[in-house]
Amino acid sequence: MQFVLQAQDSASKARAGEIHTAHGSIPTPIFMPVGTVGSVKAVQVNDLVEDVKARIILGNTYHLYLRPGLEVLRKAGGIQKFNAWNRPMLTDSGGFQVYSLSGTRKIHAGEGVEFRSHIDGSRHFFTPEKVMDIERCIGADIMMAFDECTPYPCSYDYARKSMEMTHAWLDRCVKRFQETEPLYGYEQTLFPIVQGSVYKDLRKASAEKAASIEIAGGCAIGGLSVGEPKEVMYEITEQVCDLLPKGKPRYLMGVGTPENILEGIARGVDMFDCVMPTRNGRNAMLFTKNGIMNMKNLKWADDFSPIEPDGASRVDTLYTKAYLRHLFHAQEYLAAMVASLHNLAFYLWLVGEARRHILQGDFVPWKDSMLERLMQRL
Repeated sequence: MQFVLQAQDSASKARAGEIHTAHGSIPTPIFMPVGTVGSVKAVQVNDLVEDVKARIILGNTYHLYLRPGLEVLRKAGGIQKFNAWNRPMLTDSGGFQVYSLSGTRKIHAGEGVEFRSHIDGSRHFFTPEKVMDIERCIGADIMMAFDECTPYPCSYDYARKSMEMTHAWLDRCVKRFQETEPLYGYEQTLFPIVQGSVYKDLRKASAEKAASIEIAGGCAIGGLSVGEPKEVMYEITEQVCDLLPKGKPRYLMGVGTPENILEGIARGVDMFDCVMPTRNGRNAMLFTKNGIMNMKNLKWADDFSPIEPDGASRVDTLYTKAYLRHLFHAQEYLAAMVASLHNLAFYLWLVGEARRHILQGDFVPWKDSMLERLMQRL
């Protein structure tokens, strides 16, 4: 994997670049739709390509390991062939599940994490080595190192011990990554993850550790967007970006709202992912260039104007607000499909516009004007 830095905004730390992988190139900044089990909910692959214009999607190691399972993925020739995406993919390591499934897992700091399957209750043990082997089997272009995503709030002592464990696991991930080879004839790369909760000295130590991994294709920032104030998230993001290598992409994990993304770009982030566009879409919330719409509101009942006249998706002019509201109230599957397509296309439009304005040199005034519009409730 290669990263080419193409432009740096003069009034902020925003930058435009391009990531080259075995499955294609990715312009940055970029938003990555989340496909936890190998599919982006309610969206077909052809719509991801042609309508959303997604360039890379995510899969999750923990969930894909449980089903369809590694044997199926190996026989299929890897995740891209299995799900017909055939474009760049990234796999999370299961580290977020260490945080989100705290009620059904037990951390063994010296070894790994014991999970109880949310599907059938069966027990599974993840070590850094096993995670690397699973991610090799899944076959995504970008593999994340195994870590613990700390909760918020957490004590300094907890955050320090968690970070030290994440660093020890990272060393083991790197060793296993170097001991193994890709299974499907194309190169994979590894991203370490910066942890340390909201403590600046821990974040500094963790960023320096991640930056020291020479084989890494990029670096990720984890443990944010877990309940901390957004001002803290922005402050930590900027601090960490300043410490990470300029010649590698920076990935802010699990973020977030359109505002979060623009502010993250302004602080030097290149890559984002979040379930928000699809999850909120399935719950009738649409993000638009002029604010947020709740499509269940009565005000749309007889509004026969397009969903968004200048929207980024074909559904925006194909269907009316009244029809989409009707679909939600009738609990039709099409409602989730239309809203998900709209939101994902909007997110990809947003990062595409950010990139265009970085290249033009007017990113900050554009961002500021966009933020005023995005926060409105329509």
